[in-house]
Amino acid sequence: MDPMTTDPSVPPGPLTHLSLRDSSEARLQSDGPSLLGSWTRSPPEHATILREGVRTCLQQRCEQTVWILHAKVAQKSYGNEKRVNSRHFLAHQSAETGPTVCGYMGLDGASGNAPETQKLNFEEQPDSREFGCAKTLYISDADKRKHFRLVLRLVLRGGRELGTFHSRLIKVISKPSQKKQSLKNTDLCISSGSKVSLFNRLRSQTVSTRYLSVEDGAFVASARQWAAFTLHLADEHRSQGDFPPQEGYIRYGSLVQLVCTVTGVTLPPMFIRKVAKQCALLDVDEPISQLHKCAFQFPGDTPGGGGAYLCLATEKVVQFQEANRALLNDSSCWTIIGTESVEFSFSTSLACTREPVTPVPLISTLELSGGGDVATLELHGENFHAGLKVWFGDVEAETMFRSPRSLVCVVPDVAAFGSDWRWLRTPITVPVSLLRGDALFYPSAFSFTYTPEYSARPRPSDAHEPAPDADALLESIHHEFTRTNFHLFCPS
Repeated sequence: MDPMTTDPSVPPGPLTHLSLRDSSEARLQSDGPSLLGSWTRSPPEHATILREGVRTCLQQRCEQTVWILHAKVAQKSYGNEKRVNSRHFLAHQSAETGPTVCGYMGLDGASGNAPETQKLNFEEQPDSREFGCAKTLYISDADKRKHFRLVLRLVLRGGRELGTFHSRLIKVISKPSQKKQSLKNTDLCISSGSKVSLFNRLRSQTVSTRYLSVEDGAFVASARQWAAFTLHLADEHRSQGDFPPQEGYIRYGSLVQLVCTVTGVTLPPMFIRKVAKQCALLDVDEPISQLHKCAFQFPGDTPGGGGAYLCLATEKVVQFQEANRALLNDSSCWTIIGTESVEFSFSTSLACTREPVTPVPLISTLELSGGGDVATLELHGENFHAGLKVWFGDVEAETMFRSPRSLVCVVPDVAAFGSDWRWLRTPITVPVSLLRGDALFYPSAFSFTYTPEYSARPRPSDAHEPAPDADALLESIHHEFTRTNFHLFCPS
């Protein structure tokens, strides 16, 4: 079900007369059917301790994060063939000596026997992250599924189960399509701004596979780790060095830029060319498809398709100069594939439990209703349950569980964030996070902003003087939530 879809047969009624502070017994009053469930809040005797703990978590940023990075598509293996589908993930753990976790990765629905499940060994990285990868996972021709997920089980050093994490859906294909792609088949097309990975395989030998990656600020060809790059359409009519991102699907012959998603290191703008039989096809403008072979040509004035192409030399990535023709060598041919990533963040610093941290709730969108004295915020996402509470900064909100994809909370009154709330000069922005019943803390990438609306009316003669830095009376509060460039205002 789409996270933004709700049951039209149970429309929520308008909210009225709901106290926002110190009201654990507050309930919805409506002219129509009420929301399913009931409002809940932590017991008063726990509220102070929880608030101090959440404040510490937010200040010290003591959360741990598990990233799973994988390809968007997987090609089937036939007969005795064991087609390698490389799967990598990063686990950002606490700064201890040596790896703190071990893991097992497989396909959902698998029996757990080799080769469907692979034990992973982690390596410490210079940035204190721990890295592991699964290179021998495959999906056989006997498996008739069109999609599957990767399943990652992590166990802490000492034997305690950290949890079971799932990847995004992966589309199964029999082989890369050699037909001209149609934009109707968007599952296989690659859009501007999406994430891709590139690998080179000399003489089609698996052991010679090299992945385009970034180390120490330089592009390298790695046999062990691959990197995800944002692939942008560039505007060829702009001056050199000025290539703002463009929207649309990537087509052969387009001018593109590759930007490393981790380091931000960028390659110069290049034309992407389709490769067939070791030749760069210069007159093809069809959409790029998953697992296609392609070449990246640096702009130049060389006629006949010659010029410099992105090429690997041993483990270095260099420009390769062709002799006035579009014939390529193996080192200039790259296979392109879309990538996905999913991120799970949590903090166990408050929790007094040995239970797994999963399922980790993931917030995808926010939806605001009401305004002024009464406002509610609906969280859309996945892995929600009745034991979760929504927090605005270090203030707990009354929360209602609607479904595994929906939580509704009452927006706390701005007075909860300070005694001088009536004399605001700037907006107040607080992070939105979730807390499990056993005090397991789940941060998110979302924030909520209280925006003051100033009044030009004169201040009463008997009113107290405002704070020195205040310049207007807060007439009303506008509620706003933000993520990247997305804003929603709901006036009172």
